[in-house]
Amino acid sequence: MVSADSASHENIIIARGLCNRFDTQVIHEGLDLDVRRGEILGVVGGSGTGKSVLLRTLVGLNRPSAGSVRLFGEDLLSLPPAARAPLERRFGVLFQQGALFSSLTVTENIVLPLVEHAGLSRAQAEKLAALKIGLVGLPTDAAGKMPADLSGGMVKRAALARALALDPDILFLDEPTAGLDPVGAAAFDQLILTLRGALGLTVFLVTHDLDTLYTITDRVAVLAQKRVLVNAPLHEVAANGDEWIQDYFHGPRGRAAQAAASAPHSTSIRDS
Repeated sequence: MVSADSASHENIIIARGLCNRFDTQVIHEGLDLDVRRGEILGVVGGSGTGKSVLLRTLVGLNRPSAGSVRLFGEDLLSLPPAARAPLERRFGVLFQQGALFSSLTVTENIVLPLVEHAGLSRAQAEKLAALKIGLVGLPTDAAGKMPADLSGGMVKRAALARALALDPDILFLDEPTAGLDPVGAAAFDQLILTLRGALGLTVFLVTHDLDTLYTITDRVAVLAQKRVLVNAPLHEVAANGDEWIQDYFHGPRGRAAQAAASAPHSTSIRDS
């Protein structure tokens, strides 16, 4: 597990009493969550616990049935659209499977938010897009490729470049290593660590990847019983007596991830 010395205890995201209901299905009930500035927070939970729903709620794409969300001290849910726009530019989102526009090249995918939200000219946006492409470790020839022509790891990096387009303070990642081979997943984890250190990002990371949890997170929040059951450093979470937590962190895969994280090793951020 990684400890971020630069991370303070200032809460950059504060969710209180969140309730998410869809018809008669209750996903979250009275959910509280804090995310600290500069930390990498891993969010885990069993199937149906609403990990992606929580992410979408925190970024304003899903309006909860009850509760509040404060980002940077602002009440996200009560702000009018004109006041929300500057706030929303302070976070970037990497959705599952990347969610790139399939009809646009990598450069065009990154240019889009720069033109629409930052008001840059096409030429200015393309220059910045090239910088973002390099920042995430993509080769320069990836810029003109369509998403269908990229490997899984390259799609993730291209989507990350788009999420970083507006120089966000918070990065929301939804299962960023899903579908990647172990080498590609480890490389992506190291990339996130490098970017957090270089850019001072706060990272909200939904994942099921135990290797990711043990390698890069500062704290882990477990969703269970329609709320955040525990939000603490991983060793404290793993000691919790909840049955799901015990099965998840102390099963064969959990033990293997812990052993791998404890062994001395180094990983390149270059994608294979």
